[in-house]
Amino acid sequence: MPQPAVATESRSALSLVMGPGLYRRALVSLFFAGLGMSVALPQLSLFLVQDLHASLPVAGLFFLTNLAAPVLGFVVGRWSDRLTDRLTLFRVGAVVGLLGWVVMALSTQVWMAFVVNLTVLGFAAATGSLVFAAVRDQLTHVPTGADNRVMSTVRLGFSLGFMSGPLVGSVLGGLVGLRLTLVAAGLCTLVQVVPLVRQRVPRAVPEQARGSSRGRGGSSAGLAPLLTFLGLGVLAMCGDTIRLAYLPIYMELQLGTPDWLRGAVISTQSLAMVVFIPLAGVLADRYGAQRVVVVCVLLGVGANLGFAVADSELVLVAATVLHAIMWAALGGIGITVAQDLYPQGIGMASSLYFSALRFAAGIGGVVGAVGVGWFGVPGVFTIPAALCVVTAAGLVAMALAARRRRARASRTAVS
Repeated sequence: MPQPAVATESRSALSLVMGPGLYRRALVSLFFAGLGMSVALPQLSLFLVQDLHASLPVAGLFFLTNLAAPVLGFVVGRWSDRLTDRLTLFRVGAVVGLLGWVVMALSTQVWMAFVVNLTVLGFAAATGSLVFAAVRDQLTHVPTGADNRVMSTVRLGFSLGFMSGPLVGSVLGGLVGLRLTLVAAGLCTLVQVVPLVRQRVPRAVPEQARGSSRGRGGSSAGLAPLLTFLGLGVLAMCGDTIRLAYLPIYMELQLGTPDWLRGAVISTQSLAMVVFIPLAGVLADRYGAQRVVVVCVLLGVGANLGFAVADSELVLVAATVLHAIMWAALGGIGITVAQDLYPQGIGMASSLYFSALRFAAGIGGVVGAVGVGWFGVPGVFTIPAALCVVTAAGLVAMALAARRRRARASRTAVS
């Protein structure tokens, strides 16, 4: 049932989220979701090579299965927008996710792992995004005036889990082997249901969407702004794959960075995001989420140019902090921008947004592989810098077009 109204003027977003009710349960659920994902991800390539005897090029192709994520995101989103309570589908997806990781752990052929990630785990990942749709439903039922702050604080749960997973996965891999580590990832995927097992949040259609939608899933034509935003977001976000793939190589081969410092530079982004995600929510509630995203994407240009010209680890740390600010905006409040662009289909917006994150990882692998052949390392980082410029310009163009449409609608209403 919806929670009683909350006066956010006298309470911080953190106290609102940490109070009893949906928001705290969603934060805990997302912690386990992030933990399960990051326990497995760093170990998958090793699992493919050591246990399934895949070649290195084939192991690299594995993550191209993420390119199918938008298809599953569309299916799950449309399905959830026709349900009374989206969390029912979320629970089904968590069980499917457990089965998927168990099947992955039992795989004996490389093609089996590819198929599982493409279908079963892809479906589970898409349903995981419905937690954010349920949070938005609750914010619609009980307005707080702090939507971005609430959403970004809840999103922080996933980030904290995602930060913890690589260490847990490495320890488990050494103690019990890679196959049981994948099973552990599946258990975390299932455990994310526990905080929300009895939670019910009726599906809501925001007031501004009721006159322009069919009430169940919305209009396909209305998807254009959302898809444009997601496409532009993918251009900016794909640079993270390039950063993770080639920044360690640059530090090792050209800067001679010691192992401990190399790890510290890479992990700076995760630590910085814990600070910047809540801050992005505060700024978004004050200045507007789309404006904050545009500014932060422009900082992403500086980050990638910093990677390209850095001659010391200190410069790389500064560039990584800028990159973290961009990701705090895209990962923390980008979801609210997506939901605002398609209010008649909150489930669709949420699932497509998080499917775009997976899609961006696949695109980043392709762009990085081609770009490093053309420009080498660190020149390859000029490509994500240019893509961030395109993203920022596109977002500004979207905002101006929306403003013109509102002006025309106002003139029509007056006449």
